[in-house]
Amino acid sequence: MFLTNLFNLRKACSHDSITPDMESGYCPDCGKFIKNEWYITRCTCCGVKLKSVVIKGEVQPLHNYCSNCGGEEYSVEKLSKINFIDINFAVLQKKEIENGVKPSDSTICWQERTASQPKLLVQYL
Repeated sequence: MFLTNLFNLRKACSHDSITPDMESGYCPDCGKFIKNEWYITRCTCCGVKLKSVVIKGEVQPLHNYCSNCGGEEYSVEKLSKINFIDINFAVLQKKEIENGVKPSDSTICWQERTASQPKLLVQYL
């Protein structure tokens, strides 16, 4: 990671200004709306929490097998809020949320009636 930052090889914004304690916000580096989402993995056999990592955008457990029962299947749960007990097992994903506003959308309003005919005002977002 240090070499990619040093030589500026990474073209996409990593949203470092959006801290994990924020629920969501606009990234000051790229201007996109970012939502922090916490995920945790559990063993499907015994239900033990497993340490998680994000590999190619997918949440996976750090180890291939459960340390409690030896099972290899797991389930991913999305947490609504993170608590201090789950912080050691959870992983954070920063998702870019698309705004519903399109450049072609417009807002139309009318000017107050005067002696002349009211004029139609168009404002582009």
